[in-house]
Amino acid sequence: MKFIQSCFTTLLVVLYCFGCITNSFSQSSLFSFEKYVNADGDTLNYRQLISDYDTISKYPLVIFLHGSGERGDDNESQLKWGVLNFASDRNMKIHRPIVIAPQCPKNKIWANFSFDNGSLQHNSTEPMKLLRELVDQIILELPVDTNRIYITGLSMGGFGTFDAISRYPNLFAAAVPVCGGGDVSKASEIAHIPIWIFHGALDEAVSPVHSLNMVSALSEAGAHPGFTLYPETGHFSWVPAYSDTMMMDWLFRQRKKH
Repeated sequence: MKFIQSCFTTLLVVLYCFGCITNSFSQSSLFSFEKYVNADGDTLNYRQLISDYDTISKYPLVIFLHGSGERGDDNESQLKWGVLNFASDRNMKIHRPIVIAPQCPKNKIWANFSFDNGSLQHNSTEPMKLLRELVDQIILELPVDTNRIYITGLSMGGFGTFDAISRYPNLFAAAVPVCGGGDVSKASEIAHIPIWIFHGALDEAVSPVHSLNMVSALSEAGAHPGFTLYPETGHFSWVPAYSDTMMMDWLFRQRKKH
């Protein structure tokens, strides 16, 4: 049975990759090459998607955090998984997002999370610090609806998503962490944020227990998190997650509560 499940998951990934190959050239070209440089000279590469917009309206901002395998300095690898779904014809037409996809440098991480005790460390990582500065700059330069700032990420980026909303709980209108995890002791501080968590039940790279623990902690804190556990999926849970139009529509409906 496990062999059949594994083959089925592999087939889904192959089909997804084939679709990505046929569409990625046109979609990735929509993401401009950018680099953030702060006053100290620290840099963060990122790709930016902007729909056609007018000078009067405000638009939702999506921050996408890639996984560990896409780290580097090519400012290209972070587009490999998931984020191109936000550039689909449907999402560009209906939701018209601004999307920021930063690239974490090699050997660095988004979340300052200790797997030894499951806790978030006091100081943010350098990439997370630079990302927070970048968001402030984007808000100043582009017509961002500050009541509709969303964050999502997969694997290392899933942990980064929980890290970001825990450190900046008043910034985000919603979050979608995929095959990640967070600090359960922070649940009460982020319980007001709409969150939809995704994971694969057969994930051997990041145990689904991390997501299950966050769902439990958030529920105990009075939140109502969405939770999708794919019963026959391993670590590639981001394939169905970011292909889910229901998730996309849900995400863009969310607005920050004051």
